[in-house]
Amino acid sequence: MTWKSLIRNYLQYLKIERGLSQNSIINYELDLIKFTNYISTLLSPPSPITITKNTIQEFIYECSKILQPRSQARLISGLKGFFDYLLFEDYRADNPMDLIETPKIGIKLPDTLSTDDIDLLISCIDYSKQESERNLAIIETLYSCGLRVSELTTLQISDLYFKEGFISINGKGNKQRLVPIATETQNLISNYINNSRALVPVKKEFTNFLFLNRRGRTLTRAMIFTIVKQLAVTANLQKKISPHTFRHSFATHLLENGADLRAIQQMLGHESITTTEIYMHLDRSHLTQTLQMFHPRVKQTN
Repeated sequence: MTWKSLIRNYLQYLKIERGLSQNSIINYELDLIKFTNYISTLLSPPSPITITKNTIQEFIYECSKILQPRSQARLISGLKGFFDYLLFEDYRADNPMDLIETPKIGIKLPDTLSTDDIDLLISCIDYSKQESERNLAIIETLYSCGLRVSELTTLQISDLYFKEGFISINGKGNKQRLVPIATETQNLISNYINNSRALVPVKKEFTNFLFLNRRGRTLTRAMIFTIVKQLAVTANLQKKISPHTFRHSFATHLLENGADLRAIQQMLGHESITTTEIYMHLDRSHLTQTLQMFHPRVKQTN
């Protein structure tokens, strides 16, 4: 079996059996292409079946000269997943990545916005433009529902259950979840649907998509990033932000106001509570409040 054929099979496995998003699959593919390009430069390029730990370590060492530890860790994780697949499919009897260490990386605390920052960004929307209703609804939906940008761009009108107070989200791995949505955000989305969206010449295949561009097609991830970046520039906001920043702010503000971590996990669609726990590092006052409210020794002294 060749590198090319096994990588193709692996990417199909990630798509069909693991249910990964297209963006995740593309990232895995790019790392594997980088790896096979290196292999092709060797005097005697090994096959996927015969390659050893030493050859892989040499590749990682070369990458370490240009990649940050976090990027190195992602690369190593991707290669380990590929060789795990070969092991699973009985192409190999071992995983040469098992004894390769991942570089230590610290906890990367997500950037967040204050409510004043978010209000400032919203105030910078140019309401003289036709897309202003759409952009306002986009910002509010990102913040009030904590969506990933891919979840926002694929959100369907049929996913809106306003009477019940929820929207249905198709998250990572095609996992469905229900996310509560505030009445104010519902009203902004309804205004957009009934007013400016109704003026857009919608392409037939995009009829059910909520957020559309001027040509009646669904918005791309890049366009959402552009909308956010332009608002940040107009607001002269001295922070590095992206659509994901609103998701981080959503979780942080809920935690700061006493929300249960497991409830936040469900709303964000995190498979593991460990992923959600990163927000505990942003607001340690929540831990102090919990101790004061519930620990019997502390309650006795109050």
